[in-house]
Amino acid sequence: MTDEQQTQPITYAAAGVDVQAGDQAVDLMKSAVTATHSSRVLGGFGGFAGMWDATPLTSYRRPVLTTSTDGVGTKVAIAQAMDVHDTIGQDLVGMVVDDIVVVGAKPLFMTDYIATGKVVANRVADIVRGIANGCQLADTALIGGETAEHPGLLAQDEYDVAGAVTGVVEAGQILGPERVRDGDVVIAMESSGAHSNGYSLLRSIVAAQHWQWDDYIAEFGRTLGEELLEPTRIYAKTCLGLIDHLNNDGDFALRGFSHVTGGGLAANLARVLPQGLMATIDRSTWALPPVFAVMAQAGRVPQADLERTLNLGVGMVAVVASQAAESALTWLNTQGMTSWQIGEVGPLLEDAHASGEDFIQGAKGVDGGGVLMHGRYADL
Repeated sequence: MTDEQQTQPITYAAAGVDVQAGDQAVDLMKSAVTATHSSRVLGGFGGFAGMWDATPLTSYRRPVLTTSTDGVGTKVAIAQAMDVHDTIGQDLVGMVVDDIVVVGAKPLFMTDYIATGKVVANRVADIVRGIANGCQLADTALIGGETAEHPGLLAQDEYDVAGAVTGVVEAGQILGPERVRDGDVVIAMESSGAHSNGYSLLRSIVAAQHWQWDDYIAEFGRTLGEELLEPTRIYAKTCLGLIDHLNNDGDFALRGFSHVTGGGLAANLARVLPQGLMATIDRSTWALPPVFAVMAQAGRVPQADLERTLNLGVGMVAVVASQAAESALTWLNTQGMTSWQIGEVGPLLEDAHASGEDFIQGAKGVDGGGVLMHGRYADL
């Protein structure tokens, strides 16, 4: 190309990147982000690096830092289609903070990343407000983030979100499979809905039924889109409180947790059980919430596929000593966390594999215990 052929100057804005819109988004999100800060957050808002004063860690004998990173998956497609962006951030927080609490870690601070085809200031600010709200629910600080504009790679209305959290746990207080014992009890904590997993399946069902996001579904009492955008419940503060309630005398009556995400209840529970033990889960102890019952029927989804894709009403699981089960359930329900006993831990049966799809062992690369699902789900 000669100089004569190029008649107009090429600017960053002409290439599709609007720096001013990015600055406006930062201004709109500032108050929500700083609301998550305490005196431990240093350097204020907008620096090149987030800083967190680690002085509190000096009270630990042997502090172990934990970290988790994740996204929200294809749930963002529904948020984009409905032009509702103020809840997806809470989903992001839930996906990471509730992974580290499984080992007993307290979340300390979080960072986020948003990639979009075009920065629309109000939209980006809504996403970050949702992240900040989730951080407040988890009692953690949002100390940094990045919004990247990728014209030509993403469509103007497309975006994706990711985040990472850092937490801490005393080395001698780490929860895990080695603490689980024969006779322990498995307690379920109710999910708020589909959370942030299985949305490729759910969206496929919606497409096959030719449903629209603004269709009112009587079983939900609201529109389809509103039901599927229900934000992920955040369990971190509740789980940490339960640890304090049960383990305050050092006997570790609270053995561990399992965050029910991709893979479903059985696969995730199997990851926190030791070799030689298995949990037997009684489906009849709960009924499938309407969002799962309706979608399963509409898509004629096989039960095994449902159970290995969706949380089916159980978002977090606690494994506790049998003598502590009643105390745990009373405490959880008093805190407003609907919880119930769904099973028990026992020796791994030699013929468990004969149960076929009802039995899972070695999920997600972890050579641990097994989970046997039995019975039928209760009717609503």
